[in-house]
Amino acid sequence: MLRLAIILHLFIGATLAGVGVIVALMAGTDTGFGLFLAALVGFFAGFPVSWKVSQVLYAR
Repeated sequence: MLRLAIILHLFIGATLAGVGVIVALMAGTDTGFGLFLAALVGFFAGFPVSWKVSQVLYAR
């Protein structure tokens, strides 16, 4: 299950990082550090999401 979660995190983490950057840009953040921080938060938010998705996929 861990291997599936890691593979899913490649896609889910990148997507959430991109969403974080888009939200930061829409909020008016235009500094490099602000955008990096938004991407970092999205990347780390992908870990529990990936874990939950892998649990659901293994339950089937």
